[in-house]
Amino acid sequence: MDLDLALVRAFLTTAGTLHFGRAAEELNTSQQALSKRIARLESLLAVRLFERAGGVRLSEAGERFLPAAREALAAGERAVAAVSGTGSVVRIDTWGHLYAPMRTVAQAARALGPVRLEPGPGRDWPSVAQALLRGDTDLGLGRVHPLPDGCDAGLTQRLVRLEPVDALVGPSHPLAGADALRPADLRDSVLWCPAELTRLDFLRRFADHFALPRRQDGPNLGLDHLVQHLRDDAGCFTLFPADAPLPDHAGLRAIPLVEPTPLYAWSLAWRESARHPQLDALLRGFTETGRSRRWLDYAPRRDWLPDTDHAKLAGRTYDP
Repeated sequence: MDLDLALVRAFLTTAGTLHFGRAAEELNTSQQALSKRIARLESLLAVRLFERAGGVRLSEAGERFLPAAREALAAGERAVAAVSGTGSVVRIDTWGHLYAPMRTVAQAARALGPVRLEPGPGRDWPSVAQALLRGDTDLGLGRVHPLPDGCDAGLTQRLVRLEPVDALVGPSHPLAGADALRPADLRDSVLWCPAELTRLDFLRRFADHFALPRRQDGPNLGLDHLVQHLRDDAGCFTLFPADAPLPDHAGLRAIPLVEPTPLYAWSLAWRESARHPQLDALLRGFTETGRSRRWLDYAPRRDWLPDTDHAKLAGRTYDP
């Protein structure tokens, strides 16, 4: 049978709202016309996709159909964009929000030409990986690290930026007056981790590699909360990208780390089997920006990267 993508779109919109009236409004059609489309699709598939008793919900068959329907509609949209030259929107989810990932996207966007970006927030890398595999987004930007049980199988990644990180301390910290610090100088301080440490792969690997035994984690309640915590606790420090902005009223010290300088690896990730037609143009934009701003500078004797990031260096798009 031929699958009508208009019917698939009607199903996905209804599945997203679980309300025929709201779904009809989104599709700019009548509720009666929407109901007929859903009924037609159910007839073609010979299954019931929604249970309508006591409210609208997906049936078991509807739950099974949902991810494949998303892929089918996304593939159809990519096919149209590939031949129409319309420059379809690229959905990009970012994570690591305290480190302001949109700085990197915004700088690269100037070189992207006709590519239109639709940014969205991701909770963390595992959640963005799942969104990429489901087809809920086209691209991810953040720090990519290995996921357990092969949960990232089928995803491709490219390193786009290596950013030095500073030690961020409050004004009363014993080391606040230093011009520079070695990671080993921080062993008597407490590494503050603004989320569960198991979710913060970079901070965990930094603390393990440089034998920093004193660690404390807590909820990620935003940048202002992080700033206040460092102000209130003179024994705490955290790591923060050297180019990331802090609030004007922060009153904190960002001290460069040397011998070695830790680097935070920003990568793009996508599903190769669902490659967006604008992806090549987008990658060229990141490459041009990275070359001009020396985003991929790395010297082994000067810098430190977690072991899991070393393999990405082979795929750098230029040699600085």
